[in-house]
Amino acid sequence: MTENLEDLIESLASEIRPAKKAPHPVQIWMKWVGGAAAYVILALLISGHRPDLALKLHSPLFLAEIALLVLVVCSTALSASLLAFPDMYQKSGAALLPAASFALFALVMALAFASDNPPSPPPVHSYQCTLSILLFSLLPMFWAFHTVRKLASTHCRFAGAIASLYAFGTGALWLRLEEHTDSIAHVLEWHYLPMLGVGMMGVLLGKAFLKW
Repeated sequence: MTENLEDLIESLASEIRPAKKAPHPVQIWMKWVGGAAAYVILALLISGHRPDLALKLHSPLFLAEIALLVLVVCSTALSASLLAFPDMYQKSGAALLPAASFALFALVMALAFASDNPPSPPPVHSYQCTLSILLFSLLPMFWAFHTVRKLASTHCRFAGAIASLYAFGTGALWLRLEEHTDSIAHVLEWHYLPMLGVGMMGVLLGKAFLKW
């Protein structure tokens, strides 16, 4: 009996394979940010950028908007990479960085809205912008969810919301550089305010796909 038990233990031990070490959150963050940058650049090479982009980059408010939109993407990518781990890699404060970046972004957009006086004419399209951003964000969203799911997040709803905002922010960055419009009212309504709905959708997606 003892020999059989020892043989069983030895057999089970021989089948054990060392677990693959999880990547560091910074490694995940670098991959997501680098992937988002490459994705946006490739999309702009295909779709083209707004014809007055070089001129717009001399506008302080537009430059601040783009810079803070990049900050939103970077901060949500970092937050989601930390939320992928049960203890958030003991960096719970860093996981809340998107709150500060969104606050700064909202402040700049409020200043831009006040400065757009008289209001610039809106483009002829409207909800098509939101749909374009959503379609563009599907690939980075799938990538982010796939990465988080492979780890052991205990904050599935929060991680789902932040990962969705990372993906949508990437799409919003692309469209802002591609679409030829100066209407801040249009940009707020169809580019940025839908982020609220995307965040709530991410909560549901996180509960459904990131729970383990």
